[in-house]
Amino acid sequence: MDTITHTLTGLALGQAGLKRKTRFAVLALVIGSNLPDIDIISLTGGSLNYLKDHRGITHSLIGFTVLAALWAFLIYAFGRRARPARRGPALNAKWLFFICWIAAGCHILMDYTNPYGVRLLFPWSGRWFAEDVMPIVDVWALLFLVIGLAGPALLRLVSEEVGAARDDPSIARKGAIFALCGIIAVWGVRDLAHRRALGMLSARIYRGQEPVRIGAFPTLANPFQWDAVVQTDSFYFLVPVDTLSGGVNPYEWKVLYKASPSPALTAATETRAARIFLNFARFPQSLVNETENGFNVYFRDLRFASVGSERWNFVLVLRLSRNLRLQKQRFSFTRRPPER
Repeated sequence: MDTITHTLTGLALGQAGLKRKTRFAVLALVIGSNLPDIDIISLTGGSLNYLKDHRGITHSLIGFTVLAALWAFLIYAFGRRARPARRGPALNAKWLFFICWIAAGCHILMDYTNPYGVRLLFPWSGRWFAEDVMPIVDVWALLFLVIGLAGPALLRLVSEEVGAARDDPSIARKGAIFALCGIIAVWGVRDLAHRRALGMLSARIYRGQEPVRIGAFPTLANPFQWDAVVQTDSFYFLVPVDTLSGGVNPYEWKVLYKASPSPALTAATETRAARIFLNFARFPQSLVNETENGFNVYFRDLRFASVGSERWNFVLVLRLSRNLRLQKQRFSFTRRPPER
């Protein structure tokens, strides 16, 4: 999920009651909710290096636990030297670690729900886990968080204006609980719609071929509309799905042909860059363009494609010479489609 959602979720966890367990709980929650994304430093090594490392060790069970322990230790070491608080809970090491662990764990859980996924068992296994029900930015989850967190503050301001202000901490707590329950409700609705979409897709035949693999991926705002990918023996199909209407219209499908085997494609898939990309991609489509000086080989992950967009997302481009030597490589998160 996005940084704003992670941060607001940390604040909501604090307002829901965790901030009363130990001093510096809110600090632990806000930073801890974003701590696994410290792997962004891998971007300094280039976008391909980021693709290799992102949501790896820092998003694994052992990784986020270690990060939580380190963050709790740093806060505790600082807290012991800080002046005693005039009011509020005292510094508690056990609660501090638990709160940091909950914050980082919620980050992993939220990232698990979207199509990008996480590698929970890293470094023992590079397998990706993804529920595919939430977009990277979910407007409904953000709406619940904003209402739940800002609503009580706004209500307090209005009460002060009319001269009826009273300090009732239960209002903020109830607002935070409302926000967290709202997120869970969004997950539930999207999960049911996702299961229905997969059922609708698996029940069809595609140009006389049964699906070998299917995937349905969430759209930004409508939890009932899905961008689906269907893989058969010969084709890929990009399929828009509306689970409310129950419609999968064949006239809206976009058919993509699989690349024919060739020496250039074989050489490209054996490069380190292609191995990194193919380890990440779930629906890799390849394209080979011959040029005057060699070949341009393109790989993209159809998980991030849709019928309504011509942009290519998550794309690896390899330039090979005539003797199939790698000359140049480039990974892009988005780009224009190549000329055929």
